[in-house]
Amino acid sequence: MNRCLTPRQQELVDIAGKLADTFAERAPEHDRDNTFPRENYDDLRAAGFLRLTVPTELGGQGASLEELVPVLERLAMGDGSTALAVAMHISPIGQWASVWRRTKNPRLADLLKQAAEDKLIWASVTSEPGMRNDMTDAKTVAVKVDGGFRLTGRKAYATNTAVATHCSTTARYEEAEGGPRLVLCRVALNDPGVTIHQTWDTMGMRGTQSNDVGYEDVFVADEDVVHSLPVGHLDARVFETVWSWAMGAFAAVYTGIAAGALEWTATQLAARGKGTDPLVQDTIGECEILVESSRALNYRHAEEVASRRLFDLGVQEGIARCALVKYVASNNATLVLRRLVDVLGGASFSRKLPYERMWRDAQAGTFMPMGNQAARKIIGASALGVEIAPVINFDETGPDSRAKS
Repeated sequence: MNRCLTPRQQELVDIAGKLADTFAERAPEHDRDNTFPRENYDDLRAAGFLRLTVPTELGGQGASLEELVPVLERLAMGDGSTALAVAMHISPIGQWASVWRRTKNPRLADLLKQAAEDKLIWASVTSEPGMRNDMTDAKTVAVKVDGGFRLTGRKAYATNTAVATHCSTTARYEEAEGGPRLVLCRVALNDPGVTIHQTWDTMGMRGTQSNDVGYEDVFVADEDVVHSLPVGHLDARVFETVWSWAMGAFAAVYTGIAAGALEWTATQLAARGKGTDPLVQDTIGECEILVESSRALNYRHAEEVASRRLFDLGVQEGIARCALVKYVASNNATLVLRRLVDVLGGASFSRKLPYERMWRDAQAGTFMPMGNQAARKIIGASALGVEIAPVINFDETGPDSRAKS
């Protein structure tokens, strides 16, 4: 179904479409060999997409979340792994760009300029084995030392670390004044205390190479601690940055995988002369409805982020709304892939065809943060007016909420 895009969105989507078609040709090899598609990153860099969300004033293309969403969706139609990996760079850069536009913080400006000059590629490294990734706590330990902290711990699902220069990460600072705090900080991935453990061998999203990352006494200077919050709290700044952008980006990726599978299936069935079959029409129609429902919800979300109306809802309600967007998109994607099998038949089972890779890639969406159970909990609690955790509001974070000894 044709999308109603602005001229700017359409221009970016057209570029993304050419890239996606090339990525689709390479995807089977990287999926089979369990390798990262480095050549795709070279193409993304050449197209200017690695600086897509850097403000134009700082050397980028100045894309908003409204412009990023259709780009990620179109990239995912060709290769979900590449789209998810690059989202882990473009989305955080966009988060900080939105904060910089309000604050003109010089430290943020420097970071964004580095991204514009291709000197910095980001990864978000916060997941840990055995812990729900909701940005309220961590097992990784932060110990205060002169001039900063020492971090020790192990992270999982570290997407984009195959090419990233730096990452954002979380650690628990137990001895903080007033009680334990979650420290959010920047780490250089070439630090001698950082080890990438080659653990990634999964059913789907194989090209992301989301390996484990180990920290062994990694020094983080005070100026690289970007924020902190009391453990167990929902935080306005994390809502404004991580949740509002990441959930829209993830939703776009999984909507794109579903849209790609739907387009491929419709083309195959039409070529077989199956377009007049009522069962085929019913199934394709249902899947179009699911994709368009995900797309409409995510486009509304992106507009609410851009207008900042989302942040008027309050922290818990706002995070719940972000979770809803990703929940609907990821679950609709798995449903689309399952339903299309009914009309596609054996072609959905062949390793020589792209459908089965799309099916496997789509399965990752339901447990990526915010996972299904956590999403339903916060959505349900918010609808019932129940506070699930203490909240740190915007006016309580202050201009500098870095950890204090």
